[in-house]
Amino acid sequence: MTTANKTQQNIIVRILNTNTSNEVGGRDLPLWRQILLQLLTIVIAIEVMFPIMYVITMSLSSRTDRPSTLQLIPKEISFVAYGQVLDHPTANPVSFIELLRNSFFLSFGVGAVALLVAVTAAYAFSRFKFKARQVLMVMVFIPLLMPGVGLSTPLYLLMNSFRIFQCGVGIAIEPFMSCSSSGGLIFNLRDSLLGVGIAMVAGALPFAVWNLKGYLDTIPRELEEAAAIDGASPNQVFFQIVLPLAIPQLAVTFFLGFIGHWQEFALSWLFLTKPQDYTLSMTLYNMTGQYATMIPWNRFAAMAVIVALPVALIYIALQKYIVGGLTTGGVKG
Repeated sequence: MTTANKTQQNIIVRILNTNTSNEVGGRDLPLWRQILLQLLTIVIAIEVMFPIMYVITMSLSSRTDRPSTLQLIPKEISFVAYGQVLDHPTANPVSFIELLRNSFFLSFGVGAVALLVAVTAAYAFSRFKFKARQVLMVMVFIPLLMPGVGLSTPLYLLMNSFRIFQCGVGIAIEPFMSCSSSGGLIFNLRDSLLGVGIAMVAGALPFAVWNLKGYLDTIPRELEEAAAIDGASPNQVFFQIVLPLAIPQLAVTFFLGFIGHWQEFALSWLFLTKPQDYTLSMTLYNMTGQYATMIPWNRFAAMAVIVALPVALIYIALQKYIVGGLTTGGVKG
């Protein structure tokens, strides 16, 4: 091999091994690895964005039938479908504002209640030594290994057993009291947003406890001991020392609980029967007909975008804090 060929080969090798990231920290990646990673990232992005672009294109169409050809770029920009959805999503006598209110209060309530219960349980697992502590922690973790739908049957039976009947001049509450005369049903815990919320809280607690316990383990115990020496009571230590230090992880846990139940469908569809209690995800499914030709595809796509857009924007804006909170909580525990 001549000297010129060797020089040319060395130049090519140096170019392929050039670090173009200009990053101070982390590992230096040669150019050929960066190209491979960028190509892989582009492929993943195309795979993820393909269905999203298809749905957005359909939502911007004025036609209700499904496109006969694959369209990823809108040929027209029409907001007729969005106006129809915001005005009246389905034939049910329920407005979009009512559906939005049901979804918001259900998701917000589940996230808040699960957080309040989980932070006390996580603090007990993190700080106190008691019998069967490890066994109970494993039992809390086991529901995470099971699909949520698998727990729907016992939750359905449990919630359906609590009902209030009009019994003559008074009321009877099952299963605590029985009604001797035939009376009308006043309230069924299963067929209510409250019952669905309780069932969702039961499903949200295992992850919340596990996530918060790992974060509380990272808070130095010396801070609590110093506060106790200064005369602080256990409640003051918990509310004035531990909780302020755990605010980032509390926010992450609440947000994950909120977005995890914003689009919850299975339990809501199984439990609820009254249209005034429907959520946005239930209404989205209710827009489908028996056959594909019966579906107003532009309104269906517009509803899907409206349901997903708020949570997607919030998640993108807070992604750094969510990932940081999860990795910090996973250091110990």
